[in-house]
Amino acid sequence: MIDLYPAGSRPSRKAPTQWFTGDVWLDPIIDAPAPARVSALRVSFAPSARTAWHSHPLGQTLQVISGLGLIALRDEAPRLMRPGDTLWIPPGVEHWHGAAPDTAMVHLAIQEGLDGSAAEWLEHVSDTDYLRPTKSD
Repeated sequence: MIDLYPAGSRPSRKAPTQWFTGDVWLDPIIDAPAPARVSALRVSFAPSARTAWHSHPLGQTLQVISGLGLIALRDEAPRLMRPGDTLWIPPGVEHWHGAAPDTAMVHLAIQEGLDGSAAEWLEHVSDTDYLRPTKSD
């Protein structure tokens, strides 16, 4: 049997403030039933909006759809993310991601859960960490 979710059949939801700073909207793509572990969301960030620090037990893939974004690892300067960029964050690596200060950003977030959890959420990203000059590639 195939599950079909017609476009617009599942409502967008506001991202929880304990895990995000600023206006962020989550649109479900898939939360596959066991034994599968994959989940995916379309995440829309307003300018300056971002995740809290977090990690994923089995890693995470981000695919940037539109806008300009930032991503940073703990103790590193942020890197720019542009439409079409694909990023792999390995398991257990603490990081954050979100929109650039003056530009909205949308990405797909794809991850797998382990023991019922796809992320370990930590503290909010400080403005000092968020506004650090970006690292060039």
